[in-house]
Amino acid sequence: MDTSPIISRLRAAGCVFAEDEADLLVAAASSPAELESLVDRRVAGLPLEHLLGWAEFHGLRITVRPGVFVPRHRTEFLVDVAVSLAPPDPVVLDLCCGSGALGAAFSAAVAPRELHAADVEPAAVSCARVNLPGARVYEGDLYDALPSSLRGRVDVLLANVPYVPSEAVATMPPEARLHEPRVALDGGADGLDLARRVADGAPRWLAPGGTLLVETSTRQAPVLSGIFAAAGLTPRVHESEELGATVVTGTTKV
Repeated sequence: MDTSPIISRLRAAGCVFAEDEADLLVAAASSPAELESLVDRRVAGLPLEHLLGWAEFHGLRITVRPGVFVPRHRTEFLVDVAVSLAPPDPVVLDLCCGSGALGAAFSAAVAPRELHAADVEPAAVSCARVNLPGARVYEGDLYDALPSSLRGRVDVLLANVPYVPSEAVATMPPEARLHEPRVALDGGADGLDLARRVADGAPRWLAPGGTLLVETSTRQAPVLSGIFAAAGLTPRVHESEELGATVVTGTTKV
């Protein structure tokens, strides 16, 4: 099939990887009419992943649905850091889990003894239950969603919290700010509101020697390190120049 007309339309709409997207849309369509509909919606600004029904993340196809945050490739670095620090047979918590991409990717690399996940958005919880069939997935606000039996037992706490300052959300690409939940993007005045809450509660849920991992920006990393330290965690900053990613870890005392 000649995809050049589709590529031209996608490129004109600002799609940087128009050739790749055209191939994916063609493969996803079961008829010319469906293909036309998919291209129209992509040109109108809908996220490619929502149209396909999946996102590629850390070598996996993660189911994503309209209204659910699309996992970013830079966040693969958080998974890599978590895997490098995880003890054998860990108890893992994917907090603010969205689609459950982090929990799924971690579990594909290191088999956890237990995998738990939680999110405040019902659509995200539904999606995470598809991507994490062996996990216990809860709906609720951060630690309030969790069973008390998990307190003090979490070895690896993955928390991909929003860290975009409120005033910067308006500058994000339309496919993010118009089609992903605001709660998954807006981190408050300095972008660290949710990170503060997660860090403050983490020592009560982490096992001795357990680690909290949060993605942030290079600029925010020193402030977040201070937040971790104030919560009683030993902070460390990890950076990937290749992915343009920054992760701050905080570890409890053994």
